Amino acid sequence: MQEVQPLFEQAGLPQALIYTFTFVLGLMIGSFLNVCISRLPREKPEERSIVTPRSHCPKCNAPIVWYDNIPLLSYLLLAGKCRNCKAKISAVYPAVELLTGLLLFACAATFGDSFVALKWAIFSCVLVVLIFTDMFDRILPDPVNYFGLATGLLLAFFFAPADSAAGWLAAKLFAYPPPMPVLSFVDALFGAALGGGLLWLVGEVYLKWRGREGMGFGDVKMMAMVGVFFGPLRTFLTILVGSLLGSVLGLLFILLRRKDSDYELPFGTFLGIAALLVIFFGTPVVDWYLRVSGIR
Repeated sequence: MQEVQPLFEQAGLPQALIYTFTFVLGLMIGSFLNVCISRLPREKPEERSIVTPRSHCPKCNAPIVWYDNIPLLSYLLLAGKCRNCKAKISAVYPAVELLTGLLLFACAATFGDSFVALKWAIFSCVLVVLIFTDMFDRILPDPVNYFGLATGLLLAFFFAPADSAAGWLAAKLFAYPPPMPVLSFVDALFGAALGGGLLWLVGEVYLKWRGREGMGFGDVKMMAMVGVFFGPLRTFLTILVGSLLGSVLGLLFILLRRKDSDYELPFGTFLGIAALLVIFFGTPVVDWYLRVSGIR
């Protein structure tokens, strides 16, 4: 189950073409993620649809024609302004498109032309939405978390666990360990329990200590979702890196913007950034820890 043959190996497509395709596909998906980011946090249920109405200028409500909706390119050609009313278009839109394109390119370059790359590409897209909705609206939408949770659990049956925590435990308990899909699924459950449970515990301790909520339940759901993709070790690493980013960057933001110490920081944003870093750089860190600790 660990050996995944390249998807386009039989076609003999050059890597440059595959990388270009994934980048352009990422730009297009990023355009859709912009719709999710802008609509899912809205208060009215009828405004949360990611299907209707069609894209329009938030200032003059003029529908955006197809040639003004080409990812990244249209923003550059229009100089960041609406063709109809000349209102300024937020730079967040092309930034999300470019980021998504780069992430899909990075998945293809890091994990090869395989279904493993597809898994991490899906996960990256989910994280992009959560990073930006929490950054701007302090919301981690349930539909995004639940979609990621269900997708991660499903994919766990088809990909060998990266952490192998369940495999290590099974080798200690059973003479004949369960099949790999079962171990992978259990690893996903371990990761969800660790990620969601640890953040829930921290939130409860903070509530009793300070007498007010310091962490929303959306963060708990998000880390449960992250856990089903990562397993326990990489989930714990994500929390460590996210906490470090939140402490350093959050403190700098409060000092530079002269915010009160009680200012609500978007912890989900820091966790999402940390999860993206762990996707591409977490394996060497986890391998080093396993060697130093004597587990491997």
